[in-house]
Amino acid sequence: MANTIPLLTQLPPLSGREAHLRSVVQSEAAVYLPRTQVDPNKIKSAFACALHMHQPTIPAGKDGELICNLQHMFENPHDGDNHNANVFAWCYQRMGEFIPDLVDRGLRPRIMLDYSGNLLWGFQQMNRQDILDKLTKITCDDRYSPYVEWLGTMWSHAVVPSTPIPDLILHMRAWQHHFAALFGETALARVKGFSPPEMHLPNHPDTLFEYIKALKECGYRWLLVQEHSIETLEGQGLPTDQKYVPNRLVARNSKGETIEILALIKTQGSDTKLVAQMQPYHEAKTRGRQTIGGIAIPSCVTQIADGENGGVMMNEFPGGYLPVWEEIKQNGDVVGLNGSEYIELVFSLGVKQEDLPVCQAVHQHKIWAKVDPAQTTTAAVEQAIAELKATDHRFHMDGASWTNDLSWVKGYENVLEPMNQLSAKFHAKFDPLIARSPSVTDRPDYQQALLYNLLVQTSCFRYWGQGTWTDYARELYRRGEAALS
Repeated sequence: MANTIPLLTQLPPLSGREAHLRSVVQSEAAVYLPRTQVDPNKIKSAFACALHMHQPTIPAGKDGELICNLQHMFENPHDGDNHNANVFAWCYQRMGEFIPDLVDRGLRPRIMLDYSGNLLWGFQQMNRQDILDKLTKITCDDRYSPYVEWLGTMWSHAVVPSTPIPDLILHMRAWQHHFAALFGETALARVKGFSPPEMHLPNHPDTLFEYIKALKECGYRWLLVQEHSIETLEGQGLPTDQKYVPNRLVARNSKGETIEILALIKTQGSDTKLVAQMQPYHEAKTRGRQTIGGIAIPSCVTQIADGENGGVMMNEFPGGYLPVWEEIKQNGDVVGLNGSEYIELVFSLGVKQEDLPVCQAVHQHKIWAKVDPAQTTTAAVEQAIAELKATDHRFHMDGASWTNDLSWVKGYENVLEPMNQLSAKFHAKFDPLIARSPSVTDRPDYQQALLYNLLVQTSCFRYWGQGTWTDYARELYRRGEAALS
């Protein structure tokens, strides 16, 4: 790596408009209900598919500049599977081709999109305006935007349970800043669902509480969660029917405070074939209506997959996705919906939020079985956690995701320790300044330090094992520390 810090002449728009964008995202008005053509009384079930897209930012350009890994793939086509760079680039833009084509043929497709901030910045760095133009068309053109729902996410693809708590909202706000700069505030106001990187849900009581608090402060109404990361209040896996309706994800912290957010449940594990072959549609055909609060509502099968990764998504997805919408037009009682649209349709039938089933993060029941609700303290919760770790080999506070065979913590102390140190230094320097003058977030020195702080937290530096990727993390830490000094 270079010994000096390459000058960042162009920073992504990550901060500086916090108060204004807060007013943009906090509206409680229905987003999709006024525009949907679906009558919830006339369907038995639905399905909702999301595509997750991400490429990390790495210090691997000329003289160590920050570049998108997609650019690195193009520049090094003979390494690994880098020969797929062109196909990946097409995957990032192809929904901007598929949706207009289907809609112009009189069909009613649906798709939810989750793009990391790193990837959006990468398109700009690479001057891939062709990709951005196609995404802008389906995001901002009223002919097509009702069929596409963007989901918010962590700007730099940070897994939530091991991200420093003060940085959770920084990732969320950074993504909102960036999205608004690319697609406008009207489009941002429609972003009401949140897709966590790796579907990772924290299960430490205080982390989960702060996570949901940050989501709500950023205007999010619902969260996508993996079925294996949650449990009933009695500590059991969710009953089958409960997985196909909106849930109330409830969190209680060590102070005894509670908070909740709506959740849609992603069923099954990490398998791109589920979306590539449109399994959610075929499963939805086997589901029927359910009764919630005395009101019959359609079930909804919810699924997310990488939008580009793996042969099935690169090659099989178009052949699975495109024909479905003609079939739906002919049959009609099973339809595609997007997440916010489904939730708004459920409430339009008269269902109240308090009628919905409740879930909590996995292992919460074990903690609260040991802690007296009337005497909830941080010390009591931590004692319960320590006792459970000592006596129950299945218990952990690492959170849960769709890749439970991997740990985002164990074996990565050489990344986590610098990551936490950089975050602490960042907040020690800037939090007092922001408290005196919020406009500090519009300063280049703040924005450069923020960028490095967020980049060090990218999950890829702990996904691909020790070596080049952990070296990238350490180099980003070095530059972040230098930026703070």
